[in-house]
Amino acid sequence: MTGHRPALRTPRGRARGAAIAAFVALAPLIPSAAAAVGSQEITAKLPYDCALPSGTQRAAVRVTAAFPDRAKAGEAIRPTGVTTTVELPAAAVADLTALKATTVVPETRLALDVAQHEAKAQALWRGTARPVPLPAEGTLTLTTTGDAPAVTAAADGDLTLTATGLAVDLALGTADGAPTAPPSLSLACTLAKDADGHGLLATVPIGPATGTPAPSGSPSPSAPTAPASGRPTDPASPSGSAAPGAPGAPGGKDKDKDKDKAPKVGDARAGLAADRPPAPPCVKENPTDKSLNAYITGYSNVRKLAGASLIPVSCVQIEQGDPEISFPPDGSIHLLQKSDAYLDYQGRKQTPPFTSTFLTFGFTPTTATMILEQAGPMTVASDVLLVFPDNIAETYVRAPLVLRVLNVEVNGTRLDVGPSCRTETPLSSPEPDPATYPGPHLVMLGKGQLINGTDATGYVLTSGGPLTGEVTIPAFTGCGAGGENLDRLLTASISGSGNYVKQIQGQTCAVGVEVPTEGQCTEDRQPYVVPAPER
Repeated sequence: MTGHRPALRTPRGRARGAAIAAFVALAPLIPSAAAAVGSQEITAKLPYDCALPSGTQRAAVRVTAAFPDRAKAGEAIRPTGVTTTVELPAAAVADLTALKATTVVPETRLALDVAQHEAKAQALWRGTARPVPLPAEGTLTLTTTGDAPAVTAAADGDLTLTATGLAVDLALGTADGAPTAPPSLSLACTLAKDADGHGLLATVPIGPATGTPAPSGSPSPSAPTAPASGRPTDPASPSGSAAPGAPGAPGGKDKDKDKDKAPKVGDARAGLAADRPPAPPCVKENPTDKSLNAYITGYSNVRKLAGASLIPVSCVQIEQGDPEISFPPDGSIHLLQKSDAYLDYQGRKQTPPFTSTFLTFGFTPTTATMILEQAGPMTVASDVLLVFPDNIAETYVRAPLVLRVLNVEVNGTRLDVGPSCRTETPLSSPEPDPATYPGPHLVMLGKGQLINGTDATGYVLTSGGPLTGEVTIPAFTGCGAGGENLDRLLTASISGSGNYVKQIQGQTCAVGVEVPTEGQCTEDRQPYVVPAPER
């Protein structure tokens, strides 16, 4: 066999993978691009006031990006090289140190007004970065990079992009790698009133240059309009709201007419539809020709609580192993492959935090925020029975996952479980091959088939599908604060066997190929498909 990703036509899109060995796995951002010819590079220095535990503090924010010098109406304008640098003062470092944090993993969400004439739309620039150590003294500088949504002007005339609200999300870590209590902080920042230019980042002329005759039938260029104001918006929302009474706002004058004239803002991730479900970043660093990534999500029952917990959309990075051919005595032919995989969230091998609510002991509403941490290698073992013209696959995914509890509320009252509340050992499942795979780990099985060698049913990595298993939740340890031991309470409420798990994996993205297959990857090599959980 040659190569690792022959094309397979599946109901959910063509896929790439190792010749039949694509039945494998369970499953910051694009580098800043150089400014293209005919572009304008901007650097805006903006003061923001950010809410911190110690009070409001001034932060110095620098935004850089590149835009085209000019564009046509109806032409997509995509900012490149988007970087957001936030310098927090020493008082902010003291706040984080007081929480026993030694590192932070930042995410930024910069809200913008995109305006042309009297019409306005909102955009959101997201940025991420790897973990940053806290300095012993002085300021903390956080630099994030990320994607910016494409903007399309509806008519000729100057298009302005103006920064408004800013949110800085900080995932906190201690020296031993454990989360702090709380495990994260979200800083809401508003543009200071004394900001130069009121937050204006860029002006892009739309239409022919002055003195150039417009094509027949095209709108005439309009006079430049005043830049949009730096009105604060909710940075947590990808689309803010226009001021009441403004054009395009509910109750505004000629709202339907102005809405048609408003600039169109696409998805921040290149090549995605605006209605694509949200998902955390999933970018492979230093990929090889065997690298894949995918999103997973699903449910896990908690039998004692007679409910199910939603496992959030999570990124999984996969490195395929070399396939081997096996010839058992029965005359069949099998293709065997083992691959390595790991969860990937903000540079850590874990899921994003997720929150579930149950009725503890049948009557007390209890809400817990949790994460699943990978405690060792995740392995993917596939056995493909080659039967012409069909191929039948069984894929076992084995993952040593520790359940960590971050926050608990009982009937609306916070129950302090401390920063180290976790299961004593990883979750465990019945293991069909304990000699080869010793130790506790979650085991999930996916069964799939290629009909006529092309159409996939069930679980096939290249098109995704369901993975199921049964898990035992071990006893808890390290739970409690202030001398109160809550281990037995959580163990009695949650721990036990017979908990059914069903995960859905989406279409993979072959990140190492020169030109990804359409429908598999975004332009920055993230998985295009975000699966929906199924019970």
